[in-house]
Amino acid sequence: MKSTLKISLKPNEKIYINGAVIKVDRKVSLELLNDVQFLLESHVLQPDDASTPLRQLYFMIQIMLMEPTGGPQAREMFRQSLPLLLASFEDEEIRATLKQIDRMVSEDRVYEALKALRGLYRLEERALALEAPAASAPRPIAVGERY
Repeated sequence: MKSTLKISLKPNEKIYINGAVIKVDRKVSLELLNDVQFLLESHVLQPDDASTPLRQLYFMIQIMLMEPTGGPQAREMFRQSLPLLLASFEDEEIRATLKQIDRMVSEDRVYEALKALRGLYRLEERALALEAPAASAPRPIAVGERY
């Protein structure tokens, strides 16, 4: 962050800044004057929502930002998961972005990595739909067969 960043929060909204959770009781604007790692509450993924491979990776990176004490373990999980994800996706845009995300995380640009991952969700949905087994499609009922 080269310049100041102004963020507006609604009443009872939370923001995570450098591991601290801040909740405001009224509408407020914050001006961040230096380089900080932050995450808006609307971008926080709950554990139950980490239901796809990319969302699970997002959750790992999110932990690095929100829980500095748990960061090293989350970073190790990220390092173990990334090669598996690169091998499992055929979509070149997903693979290229995952490589960029790896670089961002290595450079501690965690917020940018999360933003890039959110941008892949639609591509992941399409890729997972293409890989779904054909057996899940309903089969026609044969003449004389009971249903």
